[in-house]
Amino acid sequence: MSKKKNAPLPASSAGLLRFFEDETRGIKIKPEMVLGIAGALIGISLLIRVLFPV
Repeated sequence: MSKKKNAPLPASSAGLLRFFEDETRGIKIKPEMVLGIAGALIGISLLIRVLFPV
């Protein structure tokens, strides 16, 4: 028998799973939406800088 088959899982992974299972109050937003909004703001600011140079 190999030792890897019987090896216990790391303690940190169990804590992470419990953390993500907890339900919290507040706004639910997907990570893709956050990245999209950030990209849009960067794009708009660059566009304004190009169209209206100081």
